[in-house]
Amino acid sequence: MRTPIPVAEAIGRIMQQVRPLETEEAALEEALGRVLAEPIVARHSVPPFDRSPYDGYAIRAEDSEGASGSARIPFTVIGEIGAGHVGEKTVGRGEAYRIMTGAKIPDGADAVVMFEQTAETDSGFSIRKPFTAGENISCKGEDAAEGDLLIEAGTRIHPGTVALLATFGYARVSVSRLPVVGILATGTELLGVEDELQPGKIRNSNGPMIAAQLGRLGVPVRLYGTSADDLPACTAIVKEAITECDAVITTGGVSVGDYDYLPAIYDQLGASVLFNKVAMRPGSVTTVAALDGKFLFGLSGNPSACFTGFELFARPALLSMMGDRAPYMPHFKAELAEDFTKPNPFTRFIRSVWQMTGDKITAAPAGFNKSNAVSSIARGNCLIVLPSGTRGYAAGDSVDVLLLGSEQGAKDWVL
Repeated sequence: MRTPIPVAEAIGRIMQQVRPLETEEAALEEALGRVLAEPIVARHSVPPFDRSPYDGYAIRAEDSEGASGSARIPFTVIGEIGAGHVGEKTVGRGEAYRIMTGAKIPDGADAVVMFEQTAETDSGFSIRKPFTAGENISCKGEDAAEGDLLIEAGTRIHPGTVALLATFGYARVSVSRLPVVGILATGTELLGVEDELQPGKIRNSNGPMIAAQLGRLGVPVRLYGTSADDLPACTAIVKEAITECDAVITTGGVSVGDYDYLPAIYDQLGASVLFNKVAMRPGSVTTVAALDGKFLFGLSGNPSACFTGFELFARPALLSMMGDRAPYMPHFKAELAEDFTKPNPFTRFIRSVWQMTGDKITAAPAGFNKSNAVSSIARGNCLIVLPSGTRGYAAGDSVDVLLLGSEQGAKDWVL
């Protein structure tokens, strides 16, 4: 007998078993997608000096007092400062430096006049409006002051993070070790991707799909191929995989058919089964076990159910093992774009497409939505969540949406 538990409870049982992995150092160029194991603090101010945000002229603001269209004030140019260079002279009364974007403001100057605000003269330029001290200047430390906390530990590194780390001289950074995950697809019916179809056979799409989902997280994969419906052979492969990996993901073999061996394998390994049925569609037969701090994720053999099970259960567990403080899929509200009249005895996760329609976010099913569907997985960019106990939804209803493929996550599972 299998008693289904709510999705939130299933996720909670998994997260209670998570053990953070050890930390290591990574070079900046290899840090993308890793999770920071230390807070990042500004080692100096940014900008490190007052600088010009425009191409123009550096002047003393007091020298521009009284300037107007009928009383233009002239300035004499005493030199030019390009980015990476500094002015050697102090700006005096009625003087200016020609200055390029990013260059350090010279001594004596406290404002910048953009080129388009000037009229050229024989000795320099003239202006027709007054400027205030600090106008058109990027001040030292306006972006970050030395000692500021920039990024908290437990944050995934994305391209913007890399730019920040480079700015402050973090050539190496402390990160959590990446988990190694094994993948095994079970089923006598499975063929290789390159194989010709045969009667009663299908190609193994789950293995490559899970490998791609792990790749999107930056998680290393060990492929254990496919296994026929043979209990001793399948047990031997899973036993080998769990000794070599931090987690093992199997697809198929978790239902209640005569050839669904995963529950028996977990029992032989001495693994603690956290749950073996979830009140959800698709993927209700998803089974997860823990063994010595490692996870065994038994996902459905149906592609859509397999895909959804990974995103709901394996993804947050693996990210938490990596120290990620926001391991859950981002979520938001959207307006249902079309009727969905099917009743929901279990919570339903529908592969869908969200988009901006005018000034509102809408979401619609991505096509064929049975648990064995493949086409809708390829089209979808989100999952619409329809709670259990509902008897259908109409276009215009507000629904919860889980975002797929985001490099940043949510800190809580709140649906």
